[in-house]
Amino acid sequence: MAKRPFDFLPLPADRSVDKPRSKGLTMMIDAGIPLGYQKDIVSLAGDYCDLAKIKTGTARLYAEADLKWKLDQYVAHRITPFIGGQFHEYVFATEGERALPRFYEEARRIGFRALEISDNVVTLTSAQRKAQIRAANDAGFEVFGEVGAKDRRSEPDELVEQAGECFEAGARLVLVEAAELVIDGRPNLPMLDRLGRDLDMARVMIELPGPWISGVRASDIEDLKKLLIRTFGCDVNLANVAPETLIDLEASRTGLGVAGPPKPPPVTSD
Repeated sequence: MAKRPFDFLPLPADRSVDKPRSKGLTMMIDAGIPLGYQKDIVSLAGDYCDLAKIKTGTARLYAEADLKWKLDQYVAHRITPFIGGQFHEYVFATEGERALPRFYEEARRIGFRALEISDNVVTLTSAQRKAQIRAANDAGFEVFGEVGAKDRRSEPDELVEQAGECFEAGARLVLVEAAELVIDGRPNLPMLDRLGRDLDMARVMIELPGPWISGVRASDIEDLKKLLIRTFGCDVNLANVAPETLIDLEASRTGLGVAGPPKPPPVTSD
């Protein structure tokens, strides 16, 4: 990392600082940010970003040279760009399984080395989920499995089971769909508690919700972010972070944000 001002103030020792990080990962959502803005963001805040999701099927809509330039910018700042899972779902739903090898070939030609496999809106069987993850791995991709749905409410048992299937098939990380983690804008506490108890949170990324989920306000995103850091620690893996909030998120992780310094545990008497 470059020299930082105010370095007489120590940051939490349990925050993973140096890249590549194995935990405490931050995934930024790229919904089509302009190239100049992207260059500024990764130059300014790239040290605090590990992954960048090219959202849904937006990769289909770029000029090829622009998309390649964008991917090169991420890689130059040690940020792994990857294709959002809904693009994979689209190919599977509209062209069938036979089209996936061509999709993988094209993704590698453009410069992707990682992708997400999900069933947000196109439901997969357990066998299909595992087969698709293995096929993407065999095609040379690092795979991030996503569990949960956008159009229905899953049970905690279902998400835990799906996460296990993703890991069994070879997924490096499992992302939890944000729509499963909020109810009317408020945190789904039973779901978060179950995930924390039954999954290895070092291999799980919690997606932050956004305005694409009905009933979610900016304050709800902030509340969930603080809750996740307070519950799982500063090295919780967080996804769907807006580009302009990368430094603000790192401030929250390290106690420099609006929640203030980490609170010591309450003192209890015997």
